[in-house]
Amino acid sequence: MLLFAALGVAWGIPYLLIKVAVGELDPAMVVFLRSGLGALLLLPLALARRQVLPVLRRWRPLAGYTVVEIVLPWFFLSSAEQRLPSSTAGLLLAAVPIAGVGIAFLFGRPSGFTAGNWVGVLLGMLGVAALVGLDVAGSDLGAVAELSIVVVGYALGPAILSRWMSDLPGLGVVGVSLGLAALVYVPVIPLTGAWPTAVPSAPVIAAVAILAVVCSALAFLLMFALIAEIGPVRMTTITYVNPAVAIGAGALLLGERVTVWTLVGFVLVIAGSFLVTRHRAARAQDPTLEPEGVVR
Repeated sequence: MLLFAALGVAWGIPYLLIKVAVGELDPAMVVFLRSGLGALLLLPLALARRQVLPVLRRWRPLAGYTVVEIVLPWFFLSSAEQRLPSSTAGLLLAAVPIAGVGIAFLFGRPSGFTAGNWVGVLLGMLGVAALVGLDVAGSDLGAVAELSIVVVGYALGPAILSRWMSDLPGLGVVGVSLGLAALVYVPVIPLTGAWPTAVPSAPVIAAVAILAVVCSALAFLLMFALIAEIGPVRMTTITYVNPAVAIGAGALLLGERVTVWTLVGFVLVIAGSFLVTRHRAARAQDPTLEPEGVVR
């Protein structure tokens, strides 16, 4: 229970921390620092366990995974949070399991999809509609579009893992992918002028450090420990905790407004995600359920 709570917090507070960080830093800089620091923490562990070379040999799917799971989503999430409340971002990203349905069809693995799962898709779409149509200003629709890229990326990343890299060590995959993402942003920073013109404030420095250490490196290690304790299928229920943490953190620490439509959207999206993923329990041995290597 303690591991579950710790991981729920570690994957629920990134939205709050990103909101703080982009107050003074360019989104590209936030991604570079988060991925770079995370890689510095995880790569030594992966090297010590000889998990880096096997991952690098599978460089094509690794590159695809890195782009759709880190390089693009982390940038667009940071960019969107310049205009959207952190709680809204966290809630909209709770629709990732619903997007995963479309990804499953594209990858030719829709088997076992029940009527209840389709009800979940409908509820999730209604929840997103409630949030976007009634809880987001018209001027912020561009940020919602950016978050849709994040949702698709977060749904596509695990599909790439399960199809082409399911036999690779998760620690190695995440450590190497974080390092590759940081390298991608090395030329982006000077080309886009993302380098800060002044030393960031203490809250921003702390936010970036916590994003890298707690929300990336430590969260990954907690995930492994939780999988060992309760298994990969039950571990996926963490998806339903993260948005609640995001809403609470945004309201308590940033004073973000929680409207009736926020709560309605929360209930619908979470209920939809639950119903969409419910059929997985019957396929507990399916390797596509293995969440190893997923970074949030």
